[in-house]
Amino acid sequence: MSLRLLATSRSFLVNKPALFVTRSFASVSVQYNNDKKLYETHIPISTVEKTILTVGSAVTALNDPLRGDMVATLGEVTGRLFLGRMRDQMLESSTGRRILRERPSINTTTIDFDQLKKTCGAGTFGDTYIKWLEAEGVTPDTRSPVKFVDDEELAYVMKRYREIHDFFHTLTGLGVTVEEEIALKWFEWAQTGLPMTMLASLFGPLRMTWPERQRLYTSYVPWALQCGASCTPLMNVYFEEHFETPLEVFRKELNITLPPQHISSLGHETKL
Repeated sequence: MSLRLLATSRSFLVNKPALFVTRSFASVSVQYNNDKKLYETHIPISTVEKTILTVGSAVTALNDPLRGDMVATLGEVTGRLFLGRMRDQMLESSTGRRILRERPSINTTTIDFDQLKKTCGAGTFGDTYIKWLEAEGVTPDTRSPVKFVDDEELAYVMKRYREIHDFFHTLTGLGVTVEEEIALKWFEWAQTGLPMTMLASLFGPLRMTWPERQRLYTSYVPWALQCGASCTPLMNVYFEEHFETPLEVFRKELNITLPPQHISSLGHETKL
């Protein structure tokens, strides 16, 4: 009977990993009380639950490296070491320490986007950021809350990393096509070392066409690794204080160069 149950669970995990994780987690998480929560969105889980979550999210992410919810979950349950390094890097910078102390948040409640449109001149970082959001049809409110990081400060580091992701797009000029998102993951991997960025970088290209993969590996990846490693650690940048800075000036200050524009041969217009 136990072997049959094990076989059934294994089959379900392989075929419907995301659903397996959700049901398995829901079945046992009720035993935890709110007094064990370290922050508002925290969901304390046992070692067994964390193992289930890690395996299920990894299988799902491998099947679809662009599955944002499972990649995010995998990042939370496997990224503690690298989150610690990111936090330590922030502590080495006066601006990074101020960010950790003040805990700024990026969403439509904390930032008055209507006012930002009025105050940011053409060609500024803020103006380009707003135009990028509108062109891509996204908002800063779509980021998943951090749930499974068992350290309050590291949870904020993960939250901050997610919230400044769109600023990476703005600075690098990359859009949200599969090819561009994977190129940005390589950039983020060089910046953070987070396992989830590595996963998306290595397995995401499997869903691309051969010409896209060729363009990615010959042009975007070399740029992403070089730029990501040589530019200012972006976790130490107080982006909210640079909305009125001219974009080109801001890029030079951060030592960010634009990626090769090989996608122009496909009729893709650079948005930034």
